[in-house]
Amino acid sequence: MLVVVICVGLLYALPNIYGEDPAIQISGSRGAEVTIATQDKVKKLLDDNQITPKSILFENSSILIRVGDNDTQLKTKELIAQMLGENYIVALNLAPATPTWLSLIGAEPMKLGLDLRGGVHFLMEVDMSTALSKLVDQSIETLKNELTNSKLNYSSVVKENNSQITLQFANSDDRNKALTKIKTLPDFTLVSQSNNAFVLAISEQRLQQSKSDAVAQNTTILRNRVNQLGVAEPIVQRQGSDRIVVELPGIQDTALAKQILGATATLEFRQVNEDASANLPAIISGQSRVPYGSEIKYTATGRPVVLYKRVILTGDHITDSSFRTSDLAQPQVSISLDGAGGKTMLDFTKKNLHKPMATLFVEYKDTGKKDENGKPILEKREEVINVATIQGIFSNQFQVTGISSIDEAKNLSLLLRAGALIAPIQIVEERTVGPSMGQENITQGLESCAWGLLISVIFMLVVYRLFGLFASLALVANLILIVGVMSLLPGATLSMPGIAGIVLTVGMAVDANVLINERIKEELSNGRGVQLAISEGYQGAWSSIFDANITTLITAIILYVVGTGSIKGFAVTLAIGIVTSMFTSIVGTRALANLVYGGRRVNKLSI
Repeated sequence: MLVVVICVGLLYALPNIYGEDPAIQISGSRGAEVTIATQDKVKKLLDDNQITPKSILFENSSILIRVGDNDTQLKTKELIAQMLGENYIVALNLAPATPTWLSLIGAEPMKLGLDLRGGVHFLMEVDMSTALSKLVDQSIETLKNELTNSKLNYSSVVKENNSQITLQFANSDDRNKALTKIKTLPDFTLVSQSNNAFVLAISEQRLQQSKSDAVAQNTTILRNRVNQLGVAEPIVQRQGSDRIVVELPGIQDTALAKQILGATATLEFRQVNEDASANLPAIISGQSRVPYGSEIKYTATGRPVVLYKRVILTGDHITDSSFRTSDLAQPQVSISLDGAGGKTMLDFTKKNLHKPMATLFVEYKDTGKKDENGKPILEKREEVINVATIQGIFSNQFQVTGISSIDEAKNLSLLLRAGALIAPIQIVEERTVGPSMGQENITQGLESCAWGLLISVIFMLVVYRLFGLFASLALVANLILIVGVMSLLPGATLSMPGIAGIVLTVGMAVDANVLINERIKEELSNGRGVQLAISEGYQGAWSSIFDANITTLITAIILYVVGTGSIKGFAVTLAIGIVTSMFTSIVGTRALANLVYGGRRVNKLSI
């Protein structure tokens, strides 16, 4: 049993010696697809610039290029990004160099934290101006509903300077009645008034709450998106008043991470203006105007569609989405709405049966330009995904069709399932923690572990001789098992605190053998025979070893439950080290003792 366990542990620890190759990941953005033709263009570019990659792999609609060193990696990325343009995402990556025969049995290297392996660090900023603009739009709808419900007449309610609201009335009596009503609403303050109008501003308290809610909700949604990517122990946390830090250690597809995290996308369901659509040629040619309350949007093929500005429903109400192909092999996204969204859609479809409804995809992208304050300028891109006639009444379950490819359906489904951002975000800082710093940390960690192991081995050999050798072999086996288990666990990530847990385990692992060896020496001094002294030594020390280790294990479990990030990393390696050290220190050394001394008469022990 001991040989089998150690061999299995060694087998699954083996991938860690092969390391990782610097790589470049190429993925298609919305509207672009990576194909064999793209791969051929990239190969030609590398040949023209005399760059010889280790390998170029086309898989799952993305290209992974392995290169020999970091300088070549950076140069290759710049060349490819310049050639492909903004329709493709070109990102730095690290690809495991594990041999195929190990990968076939599921043996993979340990996932290393950002401080060891490196990884991607994003600093994201919430676009507060858009968040506040949305707040003003919502406030206008609230005011209209309040005035209508109170049967108060008004001429217009319009937004001024993106922060104030002007209410116009037919006469001063209507204005006074409305003003009395508005004063009961806590979210508004009066700025000025005239004969038949007054100007409102949103209260400072409501503005601050809206800003805080925007960052908090976006943080939660980004965390959900990271979970969709399957990243182990990510860090998603708020920084300052309007920024969010995202760190993705050990991620295998940084291109997808950048695409999913950097995109701000949602859906808007709008009614099609049929009357204006019939007059569309005259509107396009400039002979006629777009009707008030309507606007022109375009499909992916450039076909214009006249939509009412009023949004029926937004992606905020989407609770779940999934992609699949229809009976006609067309990609589609199935959408589920919450209760409020389902009721809104039910009411709309009842009133507009057999009328066209459009699905508008809204996305904010970084233009690469910055304003006078140094902040990235976002570009709002809108595209009509499909226009369909409402064939029946539905509420919280329906499908979106007209999507160009299954990959686009996958990404759209992921974005919608992870949640619609309350305000656009842009990546203001993207940093790849390179192998140089990570390698330095790894080197320091390995040196500390090696010194701890060497000192423990010397101590055990000097004090306990042959039984010290047994303990030293068990200590080496313990390290192999820790690495093997860490490589097998899907959610385990090794960081610098994790290495500290391993070094601590190295020192603690010999405690059990010290107790056993001292108990054996005590039994020998009491006149016991050699075989009986060995047996009594192991049996007598077992209860003490178990009690000492179980209390430490409980502490490690508590650290894992209440801790976050690096604390969890320390707790994981400590807990694994406790379990494996108990196995190797007791079962392993007992097996070696039986192998050397068992089944024969012995007069003296080397202890």
